[in-house]
Amino acid sequence: MVSLASHNHKHYHDLTCCNELEQPSQTKSRIETIYERSRNVIPVGKQSRSFPWYEQILDPKDRRLKEDIIRLIVQYLQEEDYLYSAAALQDEANVKHKDVLAQQAHLQRVKTAIVEGDWAEVEKLCSQATFKNLKSFLYEVYKQQYLELVDRQEYQKAFVLLQKRLKSLEGYAQRLEEFHDLCYLLTCKSVNEAKSFRDWNGIMAGREALVEQFSRLLDFEVTDTSAPIQVPPSRLVQLLQQAVAYQVEFSRYHPKALPRIKTLLEDYHCFVLPNREKQRFVGHQSNVKCVKFVGEIGAHLVSGSSDNSLILWDTETGEKLASFIGHTSRIWDVDVTRGGGFIASASGDGTVRIWDAKSDLRSSCRTIISGHVRDVYTVSYHPRENHLVTGGYDKSLRLVDVRTGQTIKTFTGHDASISKAVFNPHGNLIISGSKDSTIKFWDVISGVCVKTLSSHLGEVTAVETNASGSLLLSSSKDNSNRLWDIRMARPTRRFKGHQNTSKNFIRVGFGTNEELVVGGSEDGFVYIWDTETGNLVQKLGPCMGPIYAAQWCNRQSLLASCGHDGMVRTWWFDPSAPLTDEDKIYETKECF
Repeated sequence: MVSLASHNHKHYHDLTCCNELEQPSQTKSRIETIYERSRNVIPVGKQSRSFPWYEQILDPKDRRLKEDIIRLIVQYLQEEDYLYSAAALQDEANVKHKDVLAQQAHLQRVKTAIVEGDWAEVEKLCSQATFKNLKSFLYEVYKQQYLELVDRQEYQKAFVLLQKRLKSLEGYAQRLEEFHDLCYLLTCKSVNEAKSFRDWNGIMAGREALVEQFSRLLDFEVTDTSAPIQVPPSRLVQLLQQAVAYQVEFSRYHPKALPRIKTLLEDYHCFVLPNREKQRFVGHQSNVKCVKFVGEIGAHLVSGSSDNSLILWDTETGEKLASFIGHTSRIWDVDVTRGGGFIASASGDGTVRIWDAKSDLRSSCRTIISGHVRDVYTVSYHPRENHLVTGGYDKSLRLVDVRTGQTIKTFTGHDASISKAVFNPHGNLIISGSKDSTIKFWDVISGVCVKTLSSHLGEVTAVETNASGSLLLSSSKDNSNRLWDIRMARPTRRFKGHQNTSKNFIRVGFGTNEELVVGGSEDGFVYIWDTETGNLVQKLGPCMGPIYAAQWCNRQSLLASCGHDGMVRTWWFDPSAPLTDEDKIYETKECF
């Protein structure tokens, strides 16, 4: 266990390492920059046009497409003067191409031998590695040879072939009665006398049909390599530009000025600072403790309430799509798989339930996970989605196999209830926040606590990592949210201005492209801070009663919040409304 500091050192560390107050002019300049970036977008709403999923229109396993990709990469390397790398890749690709040409020649020899009736050569060629597992084709080869022997009335040779070759492959016959008819042909004067072969059109027609069947079986066409394939100039860059243009076109907001794309490792998303409520989701009978966008696309929302139910909503219309009933106490936390197919909920009844979000609306509980004593406050999916981590009142964390519902490992070491636990993006660590005011890092394999962060002066109510796993957000009842550098094990930013001191769980999370931090507050507002400086840049509300959680969805460019008034809300940027009461924001900043 690693402790960062004593209380005295902790106080000094907060004053020296966390963000200090900036001069008013500097603060205003940074906030104005953020406001200007948000104003530089035009909301166009959720796109009504549909586009076929790229998996359905392009198969990356297609051999010819693979060759095209190699050609594009070689061309790009040559254009950028990576000549040695291009030559090495081209040499390796040519070796594979030569292998393909050799295989094509081999296949052509098989076809020629079939047409010529050289069955000894066919058998020899088919014994090689390319065809050794094609037992169904071998059966067809021996059957054609057998029918030809019967047609020529060479019954003794036919009998030997039936006994030594066809009998062992009987199971590959297309019809159950076919092998019996083959045996029956030994007593016939014509192949057409057997029921299974009444449509047999003679030796050459049979061989041609066998060649056609062989081609379909291997799904292989001989490629004409006589003419070199010309790749249009800068083709790879053109395709990437088209891909990014598609992402820009189908985003909720269009930029007023052409954006400058700085990375291809992430999808394009406009920078948006929400300034107005977009939709209210009304349906819960009590306060709403948690809300989550469903899947990476985020077309749906799921919320958990003290009325013991989960509700699935349409993100755009606010329509109630489904209710998940089964818990006997309030729902504290919820998590969803990346594809949105399964929802996990943690409840005060001591259980975690996994729901099938795409099945029957009221009887879709897939698994009930027990083991905790009293309330379960947190549930999170492992990045591979075959395990969950749960934690709660009994001070323990549990690693659960979602397929069996069984606890794989238990982690103990906190001195009070665990309010929130998540996996890091690599899935090798569990990060937990507790009412004992500490954050702990647990090795998933060994179950050992490898690090403890203890700079908070109040109960920790939430933890969340960024996409790369280098930064950690935490919220605490010391009226602060903090951003941590995980590698250095120290806080780098402190976000203040909200209220978080009472018995509620007030959660915090990353906002637009991780450039913002969003969180709830007991004063009924949603607070938004600048990640870079820690400055408060937006307050949304007020709502009736505390806001428990806020979550951002990049795909939908929407912020969702839930609170004590029993409502879920989404927030967006409306250019017709004032961005915010800027003077009020500056006054709040100066009160830090």
